[in-house]
Amino acid sequence: MAKEIHKAGTDDGWHGVIEVGGDFPVEKDRYHLYIGLFCPFAHRVNLVRLIKHLTDFITLDVVKPYPKDGGGWRFPSSNDEYSKATVDSLFGSEFLSEVYFKDDPQYKGRYSVPLLWDKKAGRIVNNESAEMLRWLPTAFNSVLPEEIVKIDLYPESLRSQIDEMTPWINSNINSGVYRAGFARTQETYEAGVIPLFGALNKLEALMAKNGGPFVLGKIMTELDLRVYATIVRFDAVYVQHFKTNLGTIRHDYPILNNWLKGVHYNVPGFKETTDFRHIKENYTKSHGDINPLAITPLGPYPDVEGGYEEDWSKLKPGEVNMPIVLEAQSKI
Repeated sequence: MAKEIHKAGTDDGWHGVIEVGGDFPVEKDRYHLYIGLFCPFAHRVNLVRLIKHLTDFITLDVVKPYPKDGGGWRFPSSNDEYSKATVDSLFGSEFLSEVYFKDDPQYKGRYSVPLLWDKKAGRIVNNESAEMLRWLPTAFNSVLPEEIVKIDLYPESLRSQIDEMTPWINSNINSGVYRAGFARTQETYEAGVIPLFGALNKLEALMAKNGGPFVLGKIMTELDLRVYATIVRFDAVYVQHFKTNLGTIRHDYPILNNWLKGVHYNVPGFKETTDFRHIKENYTKSHGDINPLAITPLGPYPDVEGGYEEDWSKLKPGEVNMPIVLEAQSKI
């Protein structure tokens, strides 16, 4: 039985698991998820919620994309204040931090999204997206229809590949955009942006080899969720806001771009969980040191290109062939 690991007054966070016979049992309408539509890490948990048809099991509230101040992310004062942002339907909180303090008044960590709450026990289950991405897809299998149970994002046959790829995707791509974007010096910026594009080069080549329509080929896995949450934001935000402009997905990575078109438009859950207003305005209006005038660019247009090519063999893999990027790629 997995136990919740948390001590009052620490910054460690919550690490509970929903499971049959566990501290957080499998029950319909017992759990509540707090997310921001802007956050790539919360995005992938919400993707699991839709892909695994868990909307009847896990209710949802959405914080506003900005501003973020002393109390952390804010809820709107009404559901009409900001499209698709919701009031805190459980407690009527002004700030997400208030929900954290309902479990631990001495909590000293970040008031981050996603946050999974147990409505029956009145406490937090988990606030670590990588952990939820791994166990949430199977948590409710005992009460789901067989056709939904069959949706396995961590299949036994592909686990070794998933486990091998996850660290460098997470470090160089999912976190790499932030390492570049929040850099305070030229050196730290380059230390983030160069391996980011080295990893994109490597991912492009691997996906071309696997032949689509998903990262590892014919079967959708958690890697598709991990990669999507970053790639769908790449051209829209990271290229200009985080200065990750050595290349763009739509221009330099035909395989990744085609994959993005495919999952976004053809796989239920991906487009439905993606809101570009929330995404763009979060970055441009809550990072005053990066974008002090809080002006939000209108482009690129469209947010995700159309024209998915089902025959991936017709596509030629791309890359950013800058020498220092190729050198970084060789070391990943």
